[in-house]
Amino acid sequence: MQAVRITIGMAMVLVAFAVAGRRVGWLVQLIRSGQPEPGRLENLGKLIRTQTAEVVGQKKLLQWSVPGLAHAFTFWGFSVLFLCIIEAFGAIFDEDFAIPVIGHWAVVGFIEDFFTTAVLLALITFAIIRVVKAPDRLHRGSRFFGSHTGPAWVILGMISLVMITQTLFRAASVNTGVFPYNKAAFLSHLTAWPLDQLSEHTNEVLETVFLLSNVGIILGFLVLVVHSKHLHIGLAPINVSAKREPKALGALLPIQIKGEPLDFEKVDELDEDAALGVGKVEDFTWKGLLDFATCTECGRCQSQCPAWNTEKPLSPKLLIMGLRDHLFAKGPWLLADEALREKAEKGEKTGIPASAVAAAQTPLVGDTGYASHGGPDDPHGDVLGSLAAYNAEGGAIDPDVLWSCVTCGACVEQCPVDIEHVDHIVDMRRYQVLIESAFPNELNGLFKNLEKNSNPWGMSPRLRMDWAKDLPFEVKQVGTDIEDLSEVEYLFWVGCAGAYEDRQKKTTRAIAELLNTAGVSFAVLGDGEACTGDSARRSGNEFLFQQLAMQNVEVLNEAGAKKIVVSCAHCFNTLSKEYPQVGGNYEVVHHTQLLNRLVRDKKLIPVAPVSGSADSTAGKLTTEPVTYHDPCYIGRHNGIYEPPRELIGALPYVEFKEMPRNQSRSFCCGAGGARMWMEETIGKRINNTRAQEAIDTGADKIAVGCPFCNVMLSDGLTNSQSEGNARQEVEVLDVAQLLLAAVKRG
Repeated sequence: MQAVRITIGMAMVLVAFAVAGRRVGWLVQLIRSGQPEPGRLENLGKLIRTQTAEVVGQKKLLQWSVPGLAHAFTFWGFSVLFLCIIEAFGAIFDEDFAIPVIGHWAVVGFIEDFFTTAVLLALITFAIIRVVKAPDRLHRGSRFFGSHTGPAWVILGMISLVMITQTLFRAASVNTGVFPYNKAAFLSHLTAWPLDQLSEHTNEVLETVFLLSNVGIILGFLVLVVHSKHLHIGLAPINVSAKREPKALGALLPIQIKGEPLDFEKVDELDEDAALGVGKVEDFTWKGLLDFATCTECGRCQSQCPAWNTEKPLSPKLLIMGLRDHLFAKGPWLLADEALREKAEKGEKTGIPASAVAAAQTPLVGDTGYASHGGPDDPHGDVLGSLAAYNAEGGAIDPDVLWSCVTCGACVEQCPVDIEHVDHIVDMRRYQVLIESAFPNELNGLFKNLEKNSNPWGMSPRLRMDWAKDLPFEVKQVGTDIEDLSEVEYLFWVGCAGAYEDRQKKTTRAIAELLNTAGVSFAVLGDGEACTGDSARRSGNEFLFQQLAMQNVEVLNEAGAKKIVVSCAHCFNTLSKEYPQVGGNYEVVHHTQLLNRLVRDKKLIPVAPVSGSADSTAGKLTTEPVTYHDPCYIGRHNGIYEPPRELIGALPYVEFKEMPRNQSRSFCCGAGGARMWMEETIGKRINNTRAQEAIDTGADKIAVGCPFCNVMLSDGLTNSQSEGNARQEVEVLDVAQLLLAAVKRG
């Protein structure tokens, strides 16, 4: 019987390792063929932190309690049950095999059986989740929509068989007297009881059958994993170790050329074939290629994406899957030498699969009309909700997918394996804008306005101080009223919206009044201020962003800027996280942070209701319901959640009502990623969806902390009011406006 075990066992091992090893070698070559990205795996402290928190601790997975716990027990179970695998392979050569030192410890036997039970229960949980969330029934409402659900069921079945055959092998071993653990291994001994009714010889045969079955399924599982989406079992620990810190949100990376940031003063010296952004799949860095291969198809990103949830063609999951499929299809071409490629292009036989040759001739991003600066040819056509968007005619990715992104970061925040979706989308946009000149026509106006007048509206810089007219105090301007910023505590960065947009001017005035009331000295740049370039960068025009950023940094450094307060979430993120890339290092605070601090320090005392309303029948002031919308660029991108809420909570007679989707799972207003300047022609309007969610809380006031959110939610509210879905007294106000009302009336 031992000879049978050795013969069959070794044959299975050799075949499985040969097949799996060949695939692993190919994958390693393919991922390493990406562009260099130094520093991703060089920090030992980061490696230890990520492995401890996200791999061992399952931190991001546990954000979703039920599936998170199920996955955690499966992961921990497989980690512990590696001991059982050692015991199984050892039993092929020695039926009395036990792991040295610990192989007879009762606690080890108990732990092995405990996690076997836990894994089986987790698998049942996964099965129930997949049935309840089945895409056949929920369609786009299922986070598994578009995932390879068939192979997922196969994997669940194989893991179940591993657990079952392992338990039966251990049970038979109990009856043959070679099992190394006592009855602390409760599941093994419990399962052994019915088998004990059979003869000893039968148990010996069953022991060998279940042992070889267990080893065979484990090896089959290994082969299947390296050929399927379950690659993440091996790649996820590497990918989370290679992630950007503190997280892949906040700052975007500059354009990289051979692993180095592009020096925009030496653009003329670039090689003709240098890629500005990503135009081919091989232009992604090795981390990007690793991202594609690591995707688990869990759909958490898809379930949170505002574009997908409003019937746009973009699903972050399907985008990554599409890029992975294109990469794997093109892989044989990428790994072939130049001579073979030339022969293949001439139609000669080379051994390169025809599918790889076809993939090499397929553009990464297709063309549906943007190249002539037009809109989509058919914005309401088959692309809506269709997987065809990820297999576009003439390209691997449809442009509507690329331009639907609002860069809110919900996908990155939720991804359990730290895929950097936003980075990849912006890199592809960069190539489309800078090389192909293929982008939505509305962006033409944005770019021209930024180039000519340094603001998205194209208004004269002379009008930047109009917001301060008729204020009952002087607003100091650098270069006019003061020589530099050493004479005041803060530079108040007004922002383009704060200076030009009528609704946001009210917020700007409110902040200025509150700072003046609190005795905080501040000054502004006036016409010396230019757009930070957020929309230019996120729409792919990196050259324009660099131009604006370097212009602003020069002005700020000459003015001696050290502490900056800003009301725009996008300006906050750009000034604090991205300007250090071009030599601008400042202490930047969002206005909600500073105002909250002033309230805590009793320099601002809100004592009156925000609207001064009273109950005329009771003669008493009533509470007013207020909800708050988290701006993506101070929320998810920078983790500022509590200061605005504390500020609202400090307002008298206010009843705070939280929206269902809030903080890290907040729903975008729809303005990010330069979508503020583009028409929304596919599906539902994101701002209407979010505004209705705020209305449904029953709040009278919808508080915001960003001018983009103010504009989008105000427009959404107006739409709902015109359709009779909202009360006319509901209004959108910045947190600063609410605070000013409470302080001023007091």
